[in-house]
Amino acid sequence: MDFTFSEEQQAAAEAAKGVFAGVAPDAVPSPAMTPGAVAGTCDRALWARLADADLLSLLLDARYGGAGLDAVALCLVLRESAKVLARVPLLESCAAAAAVQAHGSDEAKADLLARAGRGEIVLTVAAHGRTGHDPAEQAVTARQDGGTWVLDGVQTAVPWAYDGDVTLVPAHTGTGRTVLALVPRGHEGAVLAEQFSTSGERLGELRLESARLPARDVIDSDGAWEWLRNLLATGTCALALGLGERVLRMTGEYTGKREQFGFPIATFQAVAVQAADRYIDLRAMEATLWQAAWRISSGAPGPLPAAGDVAVAKMWAAEGVRRVVQTAQHLHGGFGADVDYPLHRYHAWAKHLELSLGPAAAHEEALGDLLAAHPLA
Repeated sequence: MDFTFSEEQQAAAEAAKGVFAGVAPDAVPSPAMTPGAVAGTCDRALWARLADADLLSLLLDARYGGAGLDAVALCLVLRESAKVLARVPLLESCAAAAAVQAHGSDEAKADLLARAGRGEIVLTVAAHGRTGHDPAEQAVTARQDGGTWVLDGVQTAVPWAYDGDVTLVPAHTGTGRTVLALVPRGHEGAVLAEQFSTSGERLGELRLESARLPARDVIDSDGAWEWLRNLLATGTCALALGLGERVLRMTGEYTGKREQFGFPIATFQAVAVQAADRYIDLRAMEATLWQAAWRISSGAPGPLPAAGDVAVAKMWAAEGVRRVVQTAQHLHGGFGADVDYPLHRYHAWAKHLELSLGPAAAHEEALGDLLAAHPLA
């Protein structure tokens, strides 16, 4: 299997490194010292730089000002963003735009895509359901009433809800299908309530009470939500990988300088073994990430649906990122808890990513169901 990146994908990664080079992970107050949100909005200056570098339109076709790249390119950029804890809705906006491009109405495409690619508007996705544990599409009902759709239900922990101009909301119909509704912020019948993540970012509980939308703003194509859900999960795995890589590098730099008994603690076998175990975690996270991203991008057939590869990537990412930050905290000692040192911020973001991905046991169960439904020869 060849995971060599194309020139275009590598160019996207290099452009991302340039944009994120000047981003400080501690540019906002520490979540450990802030009772509410660390900031009222995302990093708008960084968002503008991403737009200028054409990194918000990676997945869009040329007619919308995009580069026409794939999920692999997006994951390469997300990996770099997580290394500096970039406070931007890059994953959500790019994934939502890609879903609209693939399945949305002509009116929605004309209204949203070019502006999203230029950073003029922000798109986000409500993907966590009512509680964060149940399927997101089961949290909201959608029914047709003449030429409109009527939505009722609650979605929790919507990322960048207060920055997003439009939120894609999965909802189930009376016939068992899932649709994606494009709900503008402030739309009649759509109410936001503040929530806060472990990273200190402001989330939103989106409550829909007989919210009416025209048919042009509802995507009812088969498979649209499954594809978007897989892309969001894979992108979150990319964030976990980038964060974990940066944390392991921080740990290596610290243990290489910190001395006990006249020697750097990195030379102690117990320290080296723990760091090596975390390196193995990261390499497994990387391999499973690119497998999932490739399946989503290429649509290539396999013994299991692409959801199986995504489940494996989520298992490694959720467990791996937790183990990496826990080992980092242990090897840093008390210094890792110092709020003037950025490691505790990475720990908080890692916990948010782990919770977003869900427990590994749930993904193992999902993988087991797929194996039962698609027995391998």
